Formats: sequence, structure tokens, C-alpha cells
Amino acid sequence: MPAPVTVGVDGSAESLAAAAWAAREAERRGRDLRLLHAWEWSPPPGQESTAGAVQRHLARRALRQAEEYVRETSPAMRLTDEQVEGPAVAALLRAAGRADLLVLGSRGLSGFTGFLVGSVALGVVARATRPVVLVRAGERAEDEHMPASDGSVSTRTRYRDVVLGVDADDPAEAAIGFAFEEARLRHARLRVVHARTARAAVDGPWDAVDREGLLADVLRPWREKYPDVQVAETVVPGRAQAVLIRAARPASLLVVGHRVAERPLGPYAGPVTHALLHHVGCPVAVVPHY
Repeated sequence: MPAPVTVGVDGSAESLAAAAWAAREAERRGRDLRLLHAWEWSPPPGQESTAGAVQRHLARRALRQAEEYVRETSPAMRLTDEQVEGPAVAALLRAAGRADLLVLGSRGLSGFTGFLVGSVALGVVARATRPVVLVRAGERAEDEHMPASDGSVSTRTRYRDVVLGVDADDPAEAAIGFAFEEARLRHARLRVVHARTARAAVDGPWDAVDREGLLADVLRPWREKYPDVQVAETVVPGRAQAVLIRAARPASLLVVGHRVAERPLGPYAGPVTHALLHHVGCPVAVVPHY
């Protein structure tokens, strides 16, 4: 059986938005949807039975609320649900390993402060070996689409661009493939962005034309594999964080790679990914690579 799209739910507004987004993504992929609630288990001594019953009740309520929310817009969705004991990061990582995609919610504060990403979401992103998508509270189906001709919101118009951030010197092939597939599923344009920063003087000039040629070489095999995907590639001067935050503003999805590597202080999402998760408004897909 094909692996499902799995979404972590806890009854919060952001997890409900994540569940709805995950349902739409499962439909695009032809996959089942799996709702997962992970809860910590640290009852006071002598109260294990009562605390366990309360936790199971809260988990059941969160799962039922998410299912009802999904059914409002995706009534035919095939879904299952499960509640598991934490720690939450470990439980979600186990779920990610059995999923086609893991979707999590992140609190969106405002257009200026963007995501407030909690330790659980950051811990999962830093350690996951499967793609993880973070969705903010308030994300709606129509946000993925261009406005109608009269300026109103619609789900019948074409999808907004999928934006892919690429380091042309060290391209993340897994992230590139993920982005091309997401654009194909949406019949959307794929906008590939490479941030050009100045090298040290000892390295000589870093010409934009050279960067464009290198980026074209990186994308050539993927263009051949996905001939129906319209691709717009851009080399933009500036720091990667700022360039990608601007590029993602009109997007339906931002895709970035995350190198999985052992570090002295443990797994870390990296400065670029960390900044994007805090400041980008659209859903962000973090795709691990080695």
C-alpha cells in the first residue's frame, strides 16, 4: 500500500490548517491521509490511570476535530487516525519514516513576524529523513491560487508558483525533484531562485552570467524529466534568507533542501532554513538530503 500523507494534529488552529492542507496534498498525490496525535506521558505518581484516560480523551477529541475539519472540504478523503505516546519529536520522526510526506502546523503571528516555530517542529525538521511541510494557521485552499479576474479569491484559478531555493554550487537533488513534482501536480509554474552573494576578492569576480549558466546546467536533466513543467530560473543578488523570503511572498509553496549531517551539538535546521521557517508566510517544504 502506498505510504500516506501524515499530519500531526493537537487541536490548535495551526494543526487544523495543516490537516486541511495535508488533505489537499493527499488528493493531489492520490494518497490516503493519516491523522496523528502524539502526547507526552509524565503522570504524577499514583495517578497513571486517571492521567492516561484524560490524555486518551484529549487525543481522541483532537483527532475527531481534525477529521471533521477535513471532511468539510474533502468529504471523500480516505483517512485513518492514530494516537501515540511521546516524546513528540521522536513519535513524529517515526511517523515521518513511514509516510510519503509529514505535515506540521506552525503558529503564524503576523506578516512581519511570520512563523513562530516551536521546538517540536524545529526538532522534527532538523532530524527528519523524509520531506516535512510546515503550514501556518489561517492557510486556506484559495491561498494556493491566483485571484479571480475581479480580484476575489478562488480555488478555480491556476495555482500560484512553486518556488524552489537552489544552491547552484551544491544542489540538493532531492529538493529539486520534490519541487518539480509539486509543480507538476499543481500544473503550476516552478520558479527556481539562486541567491548570488559576493565571494572573497581572492576568488575573483563572481559574474551573474556564470551563475545563470551553472543553474541551467543543474536544472537541465530535471527539465528533460518534466517537460510539461514551466520553469522560470532567476539568479538574484543578496543573502539567501532575504532573497527567498521575498520570492516566497506570492508563492503557493516554498521548497528548500536541508543537509542531514551530524554536528557536535546535535542536528540543526541551519541558518537559512531556520530564518525561512520564521518569516515565510506560505507553506514551506523542507526536503532532507545527504
